[in-house]
Amino acid sequence: MDPVTRVATPIGQRALLITTLAVPLTGWTLHAITLHRRLAAERRDPLTGAQRRAAFERRAQRLLTRHRQDSLVCLVDLDNFKGLNDTHGHAAGDKALAATGERLARWAGPQGVVGRLGGDEFAIATRVDPQAGMEQRLTELMGALHEPVPTEAGPLAVAASVGTAVPDYLGIHALPALLRGADVSMYRTKHSGQYGWAEIEDLQAPTVNGRRAGRSGTTLLERAA
Repeated sequence: MDPVTRVATPIGQRALLITTLAVPLTGWTLHAITLHRRLAAERRDPLTGAQRRAAFERRAQRLLTRHRQDSLVCLVDLDNFKGLNDTHGHAAGDKALAATGERLARWAGPQGVVGRLGGDEFAIATRVDPQAGMEQRLTELMGALHEPVPTEAGPLAVAASVGTAVPDYLGIHALPALLRGADVSMYRTKHSGQYGWAEIEDLQAPTVNGRRAGRSGTTLLERAA
């Protein structure tokens, strides 16, 4: 056997061995990527792109814990969404929901997190630049939410109510209490038409099976409890 053959054979064997080992590793990598994408999809609402409740709560609490001085929690509820569906159809309603999810994500920014809690209700946890000002940011949010939604039948007018809880102002950073306060604030907005933020006393609002008492549907929950 000449020197070239003696050198080439081990190299060829090593290459074959590496290739053989790489096949299962490549297969596992593809499987892991597929699994990761599937899990990510399960964490997100496919219509709006927002996080589902459990995923939102985990990410939002981490954000609130890390950024105590400049974080913000909002609840957003589309106004008269049932009437919109009844008048314009469910396809138009879906477009309104999808547009809302996109607008909230844009407003929250890459450091924020948006969740769809159910139906036409969304929650946001994000950071607020102190120099931008809280009122300015909320004004920007209200403006974005009231932009008409493009549909095949033409622009669709939408409106939303926003409730806000400022952890640093309230002196609390537990997400459940902040969401409860934001919920009270949101319903004040629905009645007054003016946004505001939760006060200390709003955090003590009673709940029925985890849902704030006085909300639509809680009478039935009280009977069932």
